[in-house]
Amino acid sequence: MAEDQSKLGKIVAARMKLRSRFEAQMLATPSLADDKPQGTGPTNRHGMPELPPGQHRTKKWPVLDLGTKPQIPREKWRLQLDGACRSPRTLTWEDLMALEQVEDTSDFHCVTTWSKLGIRWRGVRLLDVLATVEPEEEARHLFFHASDGYTTNFAMAEAVKPDVLLVYEADGAPLERAHGGPVRVITPQLYAWKGAKWVSRIELLPENRLGFWERSGYSDTAYPWRNDRYSRG
Repeated sequence: MAEDQSKLGKIVAARMKLRSRFEAQMLATPSLADDKPQGTGPTNRHGMPELPPGQHRTKKWPVLDLGTKPQIPREKWRLQLDGACRSPRTLTWEDLMALEQVEDTSDFHCVTTWSKLGIRWRGVRLLDVLATVEPEEEARHLFFHASDGYTTNFAMAEAVKPDVLLVYEADGAPLERAHGGPVRVITPQLYAWKGAKWVSRIELLPENRLGFWERSGYSDTAYPWRNDRYSRG
């Protein structure tokens, strides 16, 4: 028990150190700096409209993917973390469960114009997972790989936000395979394509690298409340 508490204490310290490194950049992101809402739960919409521009609300949860849905039992799930970090590692399901478990309610905005509001998630902060591998000072970006071959990316300034999670439950039930179970990333302050389903590897990078949709002309930054759907390049 004491050993477990010691490990959690070290992760909390590493979490705070990593967050403080990117705090100024995080607070300058549009989701936090604009007078627009974050889109995370009713109390964070600040009296603004429920939906970002161009979105419509759905009670269903549509499924979009590359055409395959990997079948990954929890006991065989692995998450490789490597790149610009001092302690690369591969997480097992047991490792994930040993981290602090959090619950959060947030909105899910798909670039194809639908939004599902108020999903109750259970999972682990991406920040905590990253803290365990001790990112190098030059680590500024993340590149995500999924078991179906999908890739995406975003900056560390987005990754350290407390509502960016690795989730394994949605609305009180295990995350369905069709939605990226057993574990996917969620990014409530960005369009949902930034949250990789069936996440299997996270690379920490000094320089940005575009993912699957970003290479095809979709926005690298992907802020729903700015209608930031496509690259301006």
